[in-house]
Amino acid sequence: MTPTTGMWSRRDSIDYSLKRRATLVGYFKGTTPGNDVCDADPYLRLAAKYHGEKVERPCPICRKTKMVVLHYAFGDQLGQYSGRIKSTNELNEMQSEFGEFRVYVVEVCMECHWHHLIQSFKLGDGRFRKPPRRVRTLEDEDFIQR
Repeated sequence: MTPTTGMWSRRDSIDYSLKRRATLVGYFKGTTPGNDVCDADPYLRLAAKYHGEKVERPCPICRKTKMVVLHYAFGDQLGQYSGRIKSTNELNEMQSEFGEFRVYVVEVCMECHWHHLIQSFKLGDGRFRKPPRRVRTLEDEDFIQR
């Protein structure tokens, strides 16, 4: 059970467990090379290291219990904050603040770098809102100075 199952506005859920299972079957049969399965991008590994939420299940490849999940939030109403990693607590707050956005849950093993999209779902109260006003960030300042 993932910590996101109790969110009141959760809808339009897609479970990728069959795709995950097919990938694992291919790996264990030898038809899918190991470097295609345990090839998490360095940025994904860094995100998992600093923002991942630990889960109590072993990695399907190396059997270590160093698995974490990341929640990526995307949506037009999120404005410049679309595509960012959010914690479960932040998602609980956001479902009352935004009308609709999609969350993608990715699992990552910190040991062997296995990763897979495990589910996606929509959150939000259903009311349309304009995206928040764009705020200048450090990335903007760095771009201007170049």
